Formats: sequence, C-alpha cells, structure tokens
Amino acid sequence: MEFTELADYAIPSGSLIEWLPCATGPWTPDPRPASYIHEAHLQRSSAGSGDKSWLGTAFEIPGPLDVDAFRIALRQWIDRHEVLRSHTALDTSTGEITRHTVPVGGIDIGVVNHGYDAPSQVNFEHLHRLFDDFASPHSWPSYVFATLTPRGGDGPSTVFFAADHSIIDGFSIVLIAHEITSLYREALTGNPANLFPVGSYVDFGTLEREQMSDQETEDAALEVWSKALADGGLPQFPLPIGDRGTESQNGLSMWLLDSDHSKRFSARAAEAGVGYFAGLLGALAAVGHDVAGADRFQIVTPVHTRSAQEWAGALGWFVGLCPIDFEVGDDTSFDTLARRAAESLTAMKPAAAIPFDRIGEKLGTPIRPRFVVSYMDVRFVPEAAQWPEWNARALRSKAFTHDVYIWINRTPTGLNLAVRYPNNDTANASVHTYVAALRRAIEEAATETDDNPPTTDASSYSPVAFQTVS
Repeated sequence: MEFTELADYAIPSGSLIEWLPCATGPWTPDPRPASYIHEAHLQRSSAGSGDKSWLGTAFEIPGPLDVDAFRIALRQWIDRHEVLRSHTALDTSTGEITRHTVPVGGIDIGVVNHGYDAPSQVNFEHLHRLFDDFASPHSWPSYVFATLTPRGGDGPSTVFFAADHSIIDGFSIVLIAHEITSLYREALTGNPANLFPVGSYVDFGTLEREQMSDQETEDAALEVWSKALADGGLPQFPLPIGDRGTESQNGLSMWLLDSDHSKRFSARAAEAGVGYFAGLLGALAAVGHDVAGADRFQIVTPVHTRSAQEWAGALGWFVGLCPIDFEVGDDTSFDTLARRAAESLTAMKPAAAIPFDRIGEKLGTPIRPRFVVSYMDVRFVPEAAQWPEWNARALRSKAFTHDVYIWINRTPTGLNLAVRYPNNDTANASVHTYVAALRRAIEEAATETDDNPPTTDASSYSPVAFQTVS
C-alpha cells in the first residue's frame, strides 16, 4: 500500500456523505491512563506543535452504496476498538489528563448527505477541511469518515477515513480497509466477517506504565540513547536540505521493486545471513557513503510495541524509537553492510523498550528525530492482495515534525518508498539524488542471486517483529 498525502490520491467527482460518530450512551469516568506517547502528543499539540497530525486511508467498496449497511459496519467497528469510544482531555494549567469512555453500543453514526455531485477539486478541499477539523487530539471524535459516490450511484464508492495520530499508527491504518469491508459485507449479506479478536489500546496505556517498573530494561534503553545523543544529537540527512522553513513539506512516492524482484532481494539478504530490513539498511548505508561520503550510517527508526498477540490488530499508537548507528568504512559490499546493520539492530533494539518521551525526561533532553527511516512488511495483512483492486492508499496530513522521513513498505505488489522532506530546491535535488541511488543499489542487490526466491506461508503472519510505521 502506498503512503501519500490526500492531494496525491485520485479523488473522484460525485456526491459526498459525512459519517459522524455521536455518543448515545453515557460518558463514564475512566481511570486508565493515556500511553506515554499519547500523553506527550497531547502536551505538544496543546503547545502548538504536532497539530493536524492525522493519518488516514482511502479505498473503494462495490456500489451502489447501501447507507444502512455501511452505517451498521461503522458502529460495529467502533464497538470493536475501544479507543474510538474513549476521550482524553488535558488540563493545561495542572497537566492532569482525564479520560471518559462510552460503553459498547453507545455510539451512533450521524449521516450528513451533501446531496449533489461535486467536481474532484471541490471534494478534495472539503475532505481536507473535514479531516483537519475533526482529527484533533483535543476533541471527540478525533476521527471521521466520508464517502464519495459517483453520479448514478452504480459504480464503486470511495471510503475516506482520518484520525489523529494519538489513537492510530501506520500499521493500524493498513488494517482498516479489510475490517470495514468485511463488516460491510456482513451487514449486506449476513455472512460473518470473522475478524480475529483484538485488545484495547486504552488497556495498553495501563500495562505500559506497569512495565516501566523494570529498572534493568530502562537502564539498557537509557544506555543506548545516551550513546546516541552523545555525539552532537540525533543524525541528520547526509545531503544538504536547505532551510526547513515553516511551510508544508514536499514529498514523493515510488515503487522500488516489483513483487518478484522484492523476493529476490529477500533471497539476497538471506544469503548474507540477515533479514530484509537489515538488507535495506545496508543498502541505505552504501548510498550515504556513495552520494555524501558518509563514513557512518545513522538514522532513527520506529519500532512497534505490539508485544502481545492481543495488540496485533488493535487500533492505537504502538510505537517506540530506536537509533541505528554503525561504521561504513571502505568495504561497502552488500554482505558487509547488511551484516553490520543486523548487528546494530540487535544492539540498539533495547532502546525501543521504553517510551522515548520517558527517555527524554530521564536524560533531560527531548528526543526529536530529524532523519527517520520506517519499514513495514504488510504482505500478509488480511486481504492485502486486494489493495490494488480496491484502490487502497494510506494517507498522511501535511503536518510534519522531522527534516526527512522515509517510509519503506513491503507489500504483495512489491517494495514501495515514500519520502517527506523540506519544500525547497536544495532538499528536492538532494532527496531525488539519494532515492535514485537507493533504487539502483536495491535493484543491483536483487539481481545478485540466482537462488529461487523464498516463499512465506501467510498463515504464519504476525506483526510482532522489528518493524513499524510512525
């Protein structure tokens, strides 16, 4: 699934319907705390940083749209994920966070049908305002749905969804098309959706804080981060990127490898004795050396915190951060750098066991990554093979907090890359130079093996591994 901004999605003309959750059940005081990252997000956004930081998705469902069935599907989905029925509020004078939660069955869906066919640009502007207005960490609902139905209503309808980052992460996003489509089919046909059980991100916040009592785990994380911050702070993109500015960042999205060549890249990494992600990091290290003369490879990578099966399909922001740092040296062969990347992943992984905002508090310095590389393998997400047919896309807002952010997603279609970077000529030239070199390096590695590409049994799928998206 590609990861782009709303403006890069082919928004159709048609009739727009807004689907707005509203509470019909009681808002009950809830003592469960927000997760560390959720709490920090509330504080940063109240101070004017991180606002309009929503994530979203768009996908098609067969037409004509059945309004009643879709409404039922949304209610069931909100019942499934408790975080969608829970609201946290920050008292800026005291710093206290309070939570209230609505029970299962206590949410209805208001339907606002605009009732006319509008051109795609009008619909884009409406959707962008809708997402910016609703997807806020300080209001409920902090998410919203919309659908676009073509003239006549017979063709597929496009579903749009956005939620504030406080309650959703990149992996959550790629699950939504399957879950909503399955529940919609159930409402239409009566055939069970058969979605596997999930835990509650609201419960995760409590568990996370209980786990912070492990002093040995915290000490290991602090040691990694102390070393990472010792040499002048967190790493920067290896090429010049000019003035960061205050405007929305620029971006690009492209396919690096098709499915067959992605399997061959996997085989090449296996030959080196490493996993796919380590192979990618080795290629990135070689590129930094080639285009910028970088003697060390240094990035920050997100690592998911879905540490138990109950979190595997849960909606929430299950993300930690991990610094990656290793020497490049004179030997820039694929095998050498991929192995060094794997060693760094192993050595640095304890850093992600403790929320990075807590680490920042302990070290007395906020952790604000500038150059981030995120990786997800989403090939075995349920119905992932249908994403091209559904025209499914992961979406991000225009808000940004990093200098350069690279998302690399391994999908059934192949290997996709998306980059966000400062909106100026210097950064544009540097990022395109870097990405072109990366594509060449990965393509070369993918053609260096004659072995049959390995296959993976989809039934073994589990997202609990060293990967995630912001």
